[in-house]
Amino acid sequence: MDDTPKDDLPDDLWAVVPAGGAGTRLWPLSRAGSPKFLHDLAGSGRTLLQATYDRLQPLVGERLLVVTGVAHQDAVRRQLDALAADHVIAEPSPRDSMAAIGLAAAIIERTDPDAVMGSFAADHVIADPEAFRACVREAAEVARTGALVTLGIDPDFPSTAFGYIRLGDRLTDFPTAHAVAAFVEKPDLETATAWVATGEYRWNAGMFVARASVVLDLLAVEHPDLARDLRLLAAEPGRMDEIWPTLTKIAIDHAVAEPAAAAGRVAVVPGAFGWEDIGDFDALAGLLGADGLRVLGDPDLVVAQDATGLVVPGSGRTIAVLGLDDVVVVDTGDALLVTTTAHAQGVKAIVDVLKQSGRSALT
Repeated sequence: MDDTPKDDLPDDLWAVVPAGGAGTRLWPLSRAGSPKFLHDLAGSGRTLLQATYDRLQPLVGERLLVVTGVAHQDAVRRQLDALAADHVIAEPSPRDSMAAIGLAAAIIERTDPDAVMGSFAADHVIADPEAFRACVREAAEVARTGALVTLGIDPDFPSTAFGYIRLGDRLTDFPTAHAVAAFVEKPDLETATAWVATGEYRWNAGMFVARASVVLDLLAVEHPDLARDLRLLAAEPGRMDEIWPTLTKIAIDHAVAEPAAAAGRVAVVPGAFGWEDIGDFDALAGLLGADGLRVLGDPDLVVAQDATGLVVPGSGRTIAVLGLDDVVVVDTGDALLVTTTAHAQGVKAIVDVLKQSGRSALT
């Protein structure tokens, strides 16, 4: 954490941290009851959630809300024991990102009607926190003009795993911001290669900064009932169990960002701060090192010869790997995954098979 004096904090900026999902492509390390944001996957000594708090707290002080599932609220409070208990908002069931972020926006709007809020997932890894904070500061400046702002990640390679943002015209009153020409879905490799070569595209990491009231007003254009009900929940939280299950289940990209971009209401601040969302074991292996056999956990438990890939020795027993390239071995005691980095995206299918075969307790 940095030691930015609290007097230097912008007094209108809040952070919202959606902490949801099961991270099924990281099974058996990440599970529904203990999702990836509760784990230290970077080997830093801090979980992904704690690291997210660490890089946001110098920007916002105590103005930070975490939105998580009922099943995870106690774990979140334990890991973020410096955060006020009522700053952890428990959603009764998953209703996708718009409901989670929109509820936080409605709560912030009632507390501070002119507030700017940024939404940042709990399970991202950022290599350069100060460069990240510089991008957020600029995004907040743009957001104060009434725009919805996203952070666009400078692409390291032509990824087919992420959506992209096409840059529009420069916004001359700000150091790096552009208008957003369009949000585009995950491309094939040929298309991604062509996009990256133009220099006009950025990865879409799903980070948004805007006035809380702007988020809800933009939502009201396409989904007026959802905007109304989120504001009602902020005013009458005792009706959560009644209203929450009726909310429209939709992602913030589809509910707000894409329609607003088509209307010319979205800006992007490009960022080069070393971003990774650890979407699978291939990404995790890359995060832990460039080559060789990477170990997440106690290296003394791994014996390897002529092997590359990733080993997670989570059960306490010794794992030996001989003559295998790009192997993935994850041992949690009650489950053992053996695959390759090339098949990392397919781990989710194993979770589906376990559920279908009546072994949901393992997922």
